Amino acid sequence: MIHWRSGTVLSVGRSWDGALEVDVRVDSDTVRALAYPLLVGTPIVGDRVLLNVNALSLGLGTGGYAMVVALPDRLPPDASFAGHAVKARYTPLQPVVLAADEEASPLRSVLSAADDLGGAPVVIADLHSALPAVLAGVIATRPATRVAYVMTDGGALPAWFSRTLSALRPLLVGTVTTGQAFGGDLEATNLHAGLLAAVVGLGAEVTVVAQGPGNLGTGTAWGFSGVDAGAAVNAVGVLGGHPIGSLRISDADARPRHRGVSHHSLTAYGRVALAPADLVVPAGLDPSLGVAESLKPLTGRHRVVEIPVDGLDEALRALPVKLSTMGRSLDADHAYFLSAAAAGRHAAALL
Repeated sequence: MIHWRSGTVLSVGRSWDGALEVDVRVDSDTVRALAYPLLVGTPIVGDRVLLNVNALSLGLGTGGYAMVVALPDRLPPDASFAGHAVKARYTPLQPVVLAADEEASPLRSVLSAADDLGGAPVVIADLHSALPAVLAGVIATRPATRVAYVMTDGGALPAWFSRTLSALRPLLVGTVTTGQAFGGDLEATNLHAGLLAAVVGLGAEVTVVAQGPGNLGTGTAWGFSGVDAGAAVNAVGVLGGHPIGSLRISDADARPRHRGVSHHSLTAYGRVALAPADLVVPAGLDPSLGVAESLKPLTGRHRVVEIPVDGLDEALRALPVKLSTMGRSLDADHAYFLSAAAAGRHAAALL
C-alpha cells in the first residue's frame, strides 16, 4: 500500500501556513517533498527523512509530492495536548487537536447551546478550486462580508496542503476543518458541528463548504468524493441555514459528462440532496451548454436562480491566488469560475 524511501534533505524551498517544501536526494534522484512541521518537525539540510512516495509513483497532479513521514534522527519535542479529539484516526500520524465544542475550548459554552444557523447562507461546492471564486463573488457584492471556509475531508486532510487557502486567509474570518480533516483555525468532529462553529463560533455571515484539494474520483456516477456536496445541503437544511449550490459548469472540459452542468452536480443535488437549495446559474451562458435543460429535473425540489455577472470577471482577476481547476486557468474554463462567483454573489445578496 505504501512505497517507502529514505533520503537526505538537499535544500529547503518555499513554505506557507503549516507546510514546507524540501528537495531530497533518494539514491541517484532528487525528489520534491512536502513536510508538515507540526506533525513531523522542521527538516533542515542534511537531515535524513523517511518518505511516502505513493503520489510520485502514481503521477498525481494535485498531490505530486513525496510526503515526509519522519525525521528519524532528529525527532521533534513532544507536543502538549490542549484537547482530546484525534483526527486521521489510527493512522501513523494521527494528530490530537482541540475540537471547537469540547470541554477545554473557549467556545464550549456557546457551541454546546447552538442548534441553528439562523438562516445564514452557506455556499456548497464539490471542488476546492471553487473556494476562491465563491469568495470573489461575495467580496464583489458585499466587500465587508465575514466569510468562513468549512473544509470537509473528501480531499486533503491537512488544511496546510492548500497554498490557495494560505493566500486567502486574510480574506476569511477563519477555516473549520471537519471529520478527519485537520489544521484549520477551528476543529470539528463532523460537518454539522463545523457549520455551527463557523456561524456561531467565528461569526461568519457567509460560509463556504468544500473538500480540500486532491479529490478522489473513479469516473463513475457515484465514485467521486465531491458527491458529499449533496449531504452538505442536507446538513445546512437540518440546521436551519440557507443552502446554495455552486454548480460545476464547464465550457472547456473535453469529457462530455462534465460539459455544461457536470454529472457530479446533477448527482449531488439531484439524487443526494433532500433539502431544497438555491442552484445558481450565471447569466449569459452559451445556450449550447444546455444548462437550463440539464437542471429541469431538479426544479421539483430546488430553485434555480440566475445571477447577473457584471463585475465578477474583474473580481476573479483581482484575487491574490492563481485560479486553476483540473489544470485549467480562469480564461481556459471561464464558465466554471464564473458559476462559483455567481453563487458567492447570490449568498452575499441574501444578507
